[in-house]
Amino acid sequence: MIDVKKNLEDIVQRIEKAKERAGRTDQVHLLAVTKTIDYDLIDQSIDWGVSHVGENKVQDILKRMDHYGDRLKYHFIGSLQRNKVKDIVGKVELIHSVDSLRLAKEIDKRAKNADLIQPCLLQVNVSKEESKSGVYLEELEEFVYNVLKLDNIKIRGFMTMAPFDASEEELRKYFGSLRDAFNKYNKEVPGLEMEYLSMGMTHDFEIAIEEGANIVRVGSGIYGERNY
Repeated sequence: MIDVKKNLEDIVQRIEKAKERAGRTDQVHLLAVTKTIDYDLIDQSIDWGVSHVGENKVQDILKRMDHYGDRLKYHFIGSLQRNKVKDIVGKVELIHSVDSLRLAKEIDKRAKNADLIQPCLLQVNVSKEESKSGVYLEELEEFVYNVLKLDNIKIRGFMTMAPFDASEEELRKYFGSLRDAFNKYNKEVPGLEMEYLSMGMTHDFEIAIEEGANIVRVGSGIYGERNY
């Protein structure tokens, strides 16, 4: 039996302890990753304070929206196909996974058609894993400047995923390098006002927080291991 309340209390406590270790007093946002999770478990997590959820497939996030409506805030965290952009623009708080200029231009076009501005995070492949999407750090500056030219997309920050089997030393290097880039571009790039650094999942979110993350994406830590 999965004790969602206990799991959430544990995650929140670990977030606070990680902040203390890093000497941080700012807010770290917990994003509950609900992919494949049964509604009864999500209901329990809502009862105990979850208000932001992440899904990585368009059809799944639309189902969650139909079910929960405005009870929740929705984040798209998966690989986004350009032909699916029209289905979620204006409906999600953040698209975490803008990994190419072609995708950014499609989001911008669809947002313009809907007369809105879509907040997004740029996905950075810090570790250069072939299996992961995102621009490399050395490509990031050009990417930032090109996306800034688009009127209907708002860069709210950066997102990355570290290799699952990375050592603590490697995690600190990956997360720290993106934090440094976040701070550098926020300071030096005119018109850029980023707020979010989305790093860390169930197995590494504490290190991510110690290295500057202010959004952590936690699924199995809350809901237990998934049944795929």
